[in-house]
Amino acid sequence: MGQQQVLEDTVAELIEDGKGILAADESAPTIAKRFSAVGVESTEEKRREYRSLIFSTPGLGDYISGVILYEETLRQSSLDNIAIPELLRNQGIVPGIKVDKGKIPLVNAPGDEITVGLDGLEERLQGYRDQGARFAKWRDVYHITDTNPGRLAIEANAEVLARYAAICQSLGVVPIVEPEVLMDGHHTIERCAQVNEAVLREVFHALDRHGVLLEGMLLKPSMVTAGKSHTSKASPEQVAEATLKVFRRVVPAAVPGVVFLSGGQTPEEATSNLNALNQHGPHPWALSFSYGRALQEPAQKAWAGSLENGPAAQEAMHKRAKLNGVARNGSYTPDMER
Repeated sequence: MGQQQVLEDTVAELIEDGKGILAADESAPTIAKRFSAVGVESTEEKRREYRSLIFSTPGLGDYISGVILYEETLRQSSLDNIAIPELLRNQGIVPGIKVDKGKIPLVNAPGDEITVGLDGLEERLQGYRDQGARFAKWRDVYHITDTNPGRLAIEANAEVLARYAAICQSLGVVPIVEPEVLMDGHHTIERCAQVNEAVLREVFHALDRHGVLLEGMLLKPSMVTAGKSHTSKASPEQVAEATLKVFRRVVPAAVPGVVFLSGGQTPEEATSNLNALNQHGPHPWALSFSYGRALQEPAQKAWAGSLENGPAAQEAMHKRAKLNGVARNGSYTPDMER
């Protein structure tokens, strides 16, 4: 089988109808923050216990097509001593891996950041692939202020994302390209749309320069929303209209799927917004989800560090996965939350 076919087959699995991607790739500081919120100390054993529980959720593969893992988790075994990638495959779920090394300030660009980790990426990816990872994720972030992100940040981050994607595809690994425009701030939905359009336009220019096969990748963008501190919150209908207006301008139809990040939205908001986006179809791309906290928060609260709460955590995990699976078809209603 040719490299292109391998990529396209993996993409097809990841955007299967009614399913989405679980982002369980929190870095050590981030997972520590999440655990702290439910009164749990973040140790390697506790992280293993929690992730093993949610990945073992009965029927999870009915609504989750892929899981993005943190490097530590990729090499761990479940509570039943099954290698985590194998546990996921047994559920019909494709294992993936986060490969960036985090963000640092971008020199000569006050307030802007750049993501690092390209050095040695090819070698690391080969190792991850040998351990069972079939897709990867790399996140760059953009802050919105009156002056940010600057032109330098938009161009430099696009170049990094494109280089990462090209390296992935050269090894038969599907790249998820994640340019996250942060919700933090008091900006309007119009300002958010302006930034998203500029960022995505530059990302696709860079992907083209680097010869990235659009049919063999997925885009993981932010939805277009008002800033968290803005006086009025946009409705799901407004979010859908603003987001789709940007996408129709700059996201090529050759991209098979868009897997949204939840980026600070509550679990219910993320599901409602995804639902509204899919009610506006048909679209040239599958509109799906790649949520982290918006999928996991209820499960973490139910678990609260106790193995005895495992069934309750799995039930909470299954519920959110199912509701987002329904939202992929535009059939979610708020009363399903009950």
